[in-house]
Amino acid sequence: MLRIKRVYDAPSLSDGFRILVDRLWPRGLTKEKAKVDLWLKDVAPSNELRQWFAHDDTKWAEFRKKYFSELAEKRDLVDIIVRKMKEGNVTLLFGARDEEHNDAVVLKVYLARSK
Repeated sequence: MLRIKRVYDAPSLSDGFRILVDRLWPRGLTKEKAKVDLWLKDVAPSNELRQWFAHDDTKWAEFRKKYFSELAEKRDLVDIIVRKMKEGNVTLLFGARDEEHNDAVVLKVYLARSK
């Protein structure tokens, strides 16, 4: 099962393998408290795309389209997640406050479509 969750939320056993999919480490969070099994920062949107989007939900549709294009070029990194999903539960972790408009949401959709 694939889930997404804010990295600031408490870890749980049902999370399974926890992958941080943000380019930047979350502010004020220690590695011990985050309980991240893998930081896959290169699967995150490029710095240019991330800065352009700036969590502006009016750009959401265009952000999704552009990030899908970037993900198509990062197949080796996407495959790491796919392999982990075959082993058990995977939780994609993100730091954004907006739980509906962030890179983990797009990545989850991308992974569901690429099965």
